Amino acid sequence: MTKKLSELALLIPEAEILGDDVSISGIEHDSRKVTTKNLFVCMEGAHVDGHNFIPQAVSNGAIAILTTRRNFTPPENISALIVPDMLNALAVIVPYFYDYPARTMRVIGVTGTNGKTTTTYLLREIFQAAGFNVGLIGTIQILIGDESLPNPNTTPNVIDLQHLLADMRDKNIQVVVMEVSSHALAENRVAGIEFDTAIFTNLTQDHLDFHKTMENYLRAKTRLFDMVSRRGRKQNKTAVINLDDAASEEILRHCLCKKITYGVEKSVDLRATELEIKSDGMNFKIRDVMNLSLHVTGLFNVYNILAAIGAALAENIRPDIIKNALENFRSVPGRFERIFADVPFEVIVDYAHTPDGVKNVLQTARQIAAGKIITVFGCGGDRDNSKRPIMGALAAKFSDIVIATSDNPRTENPEKILDEVEAGIGDKIHERIVDRRAAIFRAIELAEAGDIVLILGKGHENYQILNTGKIHFDDREVAKLAIEEATTHE
Repeated sequence: MTKKLSELALLIPEAEILGDDVSISGIEHDSRKVTTKNLFVCMEGAHVDGHNFIPQAVSNGAIAILTTRRNFTPPENISALIVPDMLNALAVIVPYFYDYPARTMRVIGVTGTNGKTTTTYLLREIFQAAGFNVGLIGTIQILIGDESLPNPNTTPNVIDLQHLLADMRDKNIQVVVMEVSSHALAENRVAGIEFDTAIFTNLTQDHLDFHKTMENYLRAKTRLFDMVSRRGRKQNKTAVINLDDAASEEILRHCLCKKITYGVEKSVDLRATELEIKSDGMNFKIRDVMNLSLHVTGLFNVYNILAAIGAALAENIRPDIIKNALENFRSVPGRFERIFADVPFEVIVDYAHTPDGVKNVLQTARQIAAGKIITVFGCGGDRDNSKRPIMGALAAKFSDIVIATSDNPRTENPEKILDEVEAGIGDKIHERIVDRRAAIFRAIELAEAGDIVLILGKGHENYQILNTGKIHFDDREVAKLAIEEATTHE
């Protein structure tokens, strides 16, 4: 796959070429990934300037440079494409270069504060059961069939994403299910993707460090529904919307396509009734659609299941296939994940790191707990600090014992973060243990028969980000070690 530099320049008003009109074999923004005849993109960020890596990119085979600098002088025998705005240019150039790979596959986008990851995994299970080759792009990992790749962002940047979609196309992937973050929508990372089905899960407080206001946050989410509503090369476009969420009213205003609504409280197309939530699963009915007996539990998972059913039906998957796939589904890493051990209490690890996520998990634990709820949690540094006292208050309200600890403090002082969390915990008796490992060990030490230990905030993550850098840390591993130590000292 090659394109002439002049072909790319024609797509951008006011673009200028310096040097020869060379043929480009690929587009990269990471100089380490550059290979022969690549176009190297000089991204300018808060901490890194791509122009500083031009020598390495050229050494690795770059034949041209993409930049916004009007006075740019390229290295000898290297061409340059100068554009007025980098993000806008990439949004047009990159999908074109890869021949719009999303047009050859069914693409399902899932957006919302909570539930994106579980919903995409449920959909992957359903489509695989229906006999499709499935790709998944999300917070935990990227899956191309059964091949797993790491993913540093919930939704990759436009260069990596289009490259990935092209790779999926070339490997005969037929359906792509992907998490679409508000950051990705605001930054137009999903440019050039023709979505076929778009899911809205919910909207609660998160990412205000980036969006500043809930209005901006919601506005970013609506862009996915503008995209799925556009006329494209493919037929049968559908929006699947949680009507129980207050933001659904605004989402609906952006849906100029077929709509499927779901929920528990309101009159909707897919309504869950006769809910029976247990510690090891749940049962519910959807009138005129199916009755379900599931291995996952929690009201929040009822909504995830409904969202997945809506999207699968929109994509014409038979109800019996959907039902069998859902009833065989077990869990998602780090999402209400039980740590199995020979102890008389439950230990559950969950990614909940927003007020609504924490509330959902705690309410589910309260429904199934025979004894006390012991909650270990913290709040990330360099992120929206207004949610810290809110999460502290929720932990205090729904837990019997709260242990406040660190959760990716990054460059912030973890003691300061815990001060803000404790402002919400108030007079509730709790413990403050900055060291997350020690906090988890303490929770296991306090647990008695019938109790549930909840370890919240990091879920599938296997690292801690401190002001000194990233270290290996996995809540699940630490919990198992703590259980081993507790049982050997009995």
